[in-house]
Amino acid sequence: MNYIWAGMIIFSVVCALFNANANELSAGILNSAQHAVEISLKLLGGICFWSGLMEIAQKSGLTRVIGKLLFPLMKIIFPELREEKEILGAISMNVTANLLGLGNAATPLGIEAMRLMQGKNPDKARASDAMVNFVVMNTAAIELVPTTVALIRLNSGCLTPFDILPIVLFNSLVSLTGGLLLSKIICRVVK
Repeated sequence: MNYIWAGMIIFSVVCALFNANANELSAGILNSAQHAVEISLKLLGGICFWSGLMEIAQKSGLTRVIGKLLFPLMKIIFPELREEKEILGAISMNVTANLLGLGNAATPLGIEAMRLMQGKNPDKARASDAMVNFVVMNTAAIELVPTTVALIRLNSGCLTPFDILPIVLFNSLVSLTGGLLLSKIICRVVK
């Protein structure tokens, strides 16, 4: 990825020099940097607010309750781990943290779940099917409250930033279902 970004930057500079647009390029770079800082500062307050609410949910035990509710579903998604309560518990807690938008809490839970799955993995050089499915689930993570997108919409002048919630949930469910089905099919074909 670093090579791609570096290539795009070098290509832009070379094109600007050949087209005698170096002044416009430097102005664009400075304006973009200023805009990035402004957006970051505007998002900071909202992210702090939602992170605080999610921290309350975590400390109040709400995340544990949701994790217990998800436990039976995890047995279906990860049939090879049916008897591994500790692993399924870690996966459930990771999914719960992602559902509630607790990205900071989800990361260590996800790492712990992967570590536990690797411990049960017979082929340490290759990811197990459960590990692949877990990565797919995290990639298509469903958030009940997509706070970052809503905050960006609010800062862009939208009066109803959460009106996208139904379609975001629908798209997340479709991508999660499609990703898991494709993962299961590929895992069977590769074996």
